[in-house]
Amino acid sequence: MRIIAGRWRGRTIEASSGLATRPTADRTRETLFSMLTSRLGSFEHLRVADLFAGSGALGLEAMSRGAAHVTFVESDAAALAILKRNAAKLDAEVQILGGSALSLPKSEPFDLILADPPYGDGSGTSAIESVLRAEWLAPGGWLSVETGRGEIVDPGGLIVDAERNVGKAKLTLLRRPGI
Repeated sequence: MRIIAGRWRGRTIEASSGLATRPTADRTRETLFSMLTSRLGSFEHLRVADLFAGSGALGLEAMSRGAAHVTFVESDAAALAILKRNAAKLDAEVQILGGSALSLPKSEPFDLILADPPYGDGSGTSAIESVLRAEWLAPGGWLSVETGRGEIVDPGGLIVDAERNVGKAKLTLLRRPGI
């Protein structure tokens, strides 16, 4: 797996394997970051969270593109070990939280949240509910949720900006209204 763009462009990172995680396909990551770039312009100075982080590919991609801070949330011990190795390999200063993305601790809000929950009915909606309950999304902030192609996502009061099917995945971009 490779970082697509930014200061670490072309650098390889270790992918998670096994049944506990499902790495986001390169084509899906490219589509997601193209969608985000067209809306955000730049990742500079953004606070980013990567939920259900696995190898950390999404958050590390955001950091490569200039994000100021990335917090990763992952519950699987093997994936956490890979995530830590990937961050160390890139010399990335990040925050890694071991635990469920469905019961997030209180935190300073994030400008961008990348959520890639396990595919299954309701998983995307559960991720959104968790983010809103913990107040992790800043006013005007963006939330990306990757689900299986046919899954329905309840935006929970967020604005659905776009939905794109990419292979077996569906990307849903949501925005929290600003103040």
